[in-house]
Amino acid sequence: MSQRRRSRAAGSPAGDVGSPPSPEKSRRIQPWPALGSDRRVLALALAFRAANALLVRTYFNPDEHWQCLEVAHRIAFGYGHLTWEWKRGLRSYLHPLIFAALYKILALLHLDTPWFMVMAPRLLQSVFAAFGDLYLYKLSKCIFDVQVAQWTLFSQLVNWFMFFCITRTLSNSLETVLTVAGLYYWFTAIESSKGTSAVSKQQAASKQNPQSRKMALLIAALSCAIRPTSAVTWLYVGLLDFIQMKSRCHFVFLEVIPVGAIVLAVTTLLDWWMYGSQVIVPLNFLKFNLFSSGGDYYGTHVFHWYFTQGFPSMIWTFLPFAICGVVKSREWRISGLIAWVLGVYSILGHKEFRFVLPVLPLALMFSGYCLAALAQFKDKNLHGKKCLSRLQLSVILLIITNVPMALYMSLYHQRGTEDVMYYLSKQAHDGRVKSVLFLMPCHSTPYYSTLHYNVPMRFLDCTPSDNKGTLDESDRFITSPSEFAGKVFGNFSSFSHIVLFESEERHILHLLLRNSFLEARRFFHSHFKVDRDLQSSVVVYSQRDVL
Repeated sequence: MSQRRRSRAAGSPAGDVGSPPSPEKSRRIQPWPALGSDRRVLALALAFRAANALLVRTYFNPDEHWQCLEVAHRIAFGYGHLTWEWKRGLRSYLHPLIFAALYKILALLHLDTPWFMVMAPRLLQSVFAAFGDLYLYKLSKCIFDVQVAQWTLFSQLVNWFMFFCITRTLSNSLETVLTVAGLYYWFTAIESSKGTSAVSKQQAASKQNPQSRKMALLIAALSCAIRPTSAVTWLYVGLLDFIQMKSRCHFVFLEVIPVGAIVLAVTTLLDWWMYGSQVIVPLNFLKFNLFSSGGDYYGTHVFHWYFTQGFPSMIWTFLPFAICGVVKSREWRISGLIAWVLGVYSILGHKEFRFVLPVLPLALMFSGYCLAALAQFKDKNLHGKKCLSRLQLSVILLIITNVPMALYMSLYHQRGTEDVMYYLSKQAHDGRVKSVLFLMPCHSTPYYSTLHYNVPMRFLDCTPSDNKGTLDESDRFITSPSEFAGKVFGNFSSFSHIVLFESEERHILHLLLRNSFLEARRFFHSHFKVDRDLQSSVVVYSQRDVL
């Protein structure tokens, strides 16, 4: 990144570096003039993300519970289900241990009630998310200026997908925070140019501050320890500067290798202790997901999905502003990073929105640049009367297209599977739940981490088979619900409660009624289908004597 780009205000032409600001520039609109310090930005972000966490009541991705909270619950309380990934050594315990510590604190304070068990993890993640907002603000200020930083913060807080996802306990959410923080320290490691002349990239790279760079490397290593695929991001960032460095040997042997080796050694020893055997998690993870395409078992998408559907859906109406910001700022290094990550992940067959979450804040930074540039203009109609400016119209458009969607997706869409576990948790603590059977696609609900009561539970298994074409229990049930349920579970006498979607309820209703099961509760789930038949509600059936 050239130093000229960092010293230039948003929207100003390339040739005016060092020139005094114009009156229009000095009157540029700032979204939050009161944000005079990083501390105030952090306070705003903490309050906003706490409210964000409390408003997220829906189910998004199984990994939020099954690869984090369920494992943390097992560590803290001694019971909880470990999925097949943990039996094959594909996951690191580093991320779940954070929430296991939270669970231990809740237990010591006697606060491990149903409400706290649901909300406390997301409130903790909201703290991490707030620091991610702060570091995005600081990164934008470092690369551009404070006006761009404030509009970037606006974009970050308003974007619907960031609101929907960042306070969830997904490893991708923490990876996103670490990526933004690491990029901030990496970019601040390059000293700002003194004076008006442009400094070459080679000179800038050679002037890096070792302490900030080591901090960036440490954060990058932690990010890779949590999500090994984070190496895709840092490979791009590191190589761009590496080819410009004079002291390459010093960088590799005295910075990269020592920091990486220490983090790898600590996390590996931690995993050895938790697994009880010698496993190299990053190697197993990459071998399964990259080299053997194991993730394809859960579905594949076309090559261009991230570019044409996935990422546009995430950035939503901020997309044209982000493209405008990329073109106007000419900050090709960051925009190149976004394209690189989307391109590399496009090679993999299995694709998910959350995989590219770490580059969404970077795209929103370009949206902030565009909005800051729009703040310079004042629009008038032909009669000279003031009308809504392009900036005001843009802000209104972004708010009305993102805020309702964020609230709907966070409060309503697919909330039934969360509500049903909260209900069962309260019932279990009142002694009314003896055992539970989930007749629904595997991992459709949270599990012991929400129930927080040690009773037998059973769900339909979906462990990948070594024999291609073999249907798992989940697929067999969806194919023929009545036949599968009757053959595998008989008369359901060993269960006090059965949970299923309304779409499968009609197929096995006769079995339930014949075995003295009656409807206990029905919870709204969604207005439209996602990738299966419409699952409009989640139904709980319980034995007659339990009612």
